[in-house]
Amino acid sequence: MPLFELRELHNFLLALIPIFVAIDVIAILPIFLSMTEELAADEKKVIVRQSVITAFIVSICFLAIGKFIFGALGITVSDFKIAGGIVLLVLAINDLLFPEKRRRFEGSSIGVVPLGMPLIVGPGVLTTIIILVDTYGYLPTLFSIIINLFIVWITFIKSNTIVNMLGENGAKASAKVMSIFLAAIAVMMIRRGIFELISSQ
Repeated sequence: MPLFELRELHNFLLALIPIFVAIDVIAILPIFLSMTEELAADEKKVIVRQSVITAFIVSICFLAIGKFIFGALGITVSDFKIAGGIVLLVLAINDLLFPEKRRRFEGSSIGVVPLGMPLIVGPGVLTTIIILVDTYGYLPTLFSIIINLFIVWITFIKSNTIVNMLGENGAKASAKVMSIFLAAIAVMMIRRGIFELISSQ
């Protein structure tokens, strides 16, 4: 395999994990189930499709124009790494300390809002996307978004089976682990942002 392809594969794998952790689909799963428990199977499939399509559109829009917005506002990627890392850290700490308040939202069109945005793609995911674009490039980030949203789709479609396999305690434990990883990634972003900011002076 050519060196270029190996590098692209490596970048893709490195971009895949932070988005997976930021979405934290295991944490969203109980919320999805509670919002759709009274719906028929066909209605659930429609909600799943709406939520994933919404998340994809929002992600792609931010992927395409996020850096342009930064330029217009005079924000550097280092600034965003620090600010975004702080946002992710707050989200992770909130999820760890107050699991009963995990990103819960009310809404009528649940496929678009709140499932698609901001539950699947919220501030943490958008922050991660813009930083990954700067670090690994557009293609690895785009493929990572697509793969992660496919994982979300599969998880929602098979939600009842997954919850039965994990059990309530297993789902809670998995969500805690994801929150710890999210906190670690947030600290890494803050550290890199500060280092790059100092180096550019």
